[in-house]
Amino acid sequence: MEDRYEQEEIYSQRIKAGKRTYFFDVKATRGQDYYLTITESKRRLRDDDTFSYEKHKIFLYKEDFLKFVDALQDAVDYVREELLTAEEVAELDRPRPAYEERENRDGNSYNGPDATY
Repeated sequence: MEDRYEQEEIYSQRIKAGKRTYFFDVKATRGQDYYLTITESKRRLRDDDTFSYEKHKIFLYKEDFLKFVDALQDAVDYVREELLTAEEVAELDRPRPAYEERENRDGNSYNGPDATY
């Protein structure tokens, strides 16, 4: 039986955020059913001064995409409207350069969520 991590990868994007990296990977099953994996990878320092990576993964299936996006948007809106100051919202809305990770779409520097960096 084919392992779920070895399914065909269609699209990948990586977002670096401090000690964390988020991976968004679109994959297809053998039956061409599409799903998204969201992986959070956190770099940890071991006692012997080497690094390890703690990973958490979410599998999101296509029939749940809209519900997930709606719930995420609702949560973000709540934080922006109810919890942040006007200054914090302005900082979030400040234009930023495009992510360097966008180059991952063509596979040039993406090593996947199971890679060690």
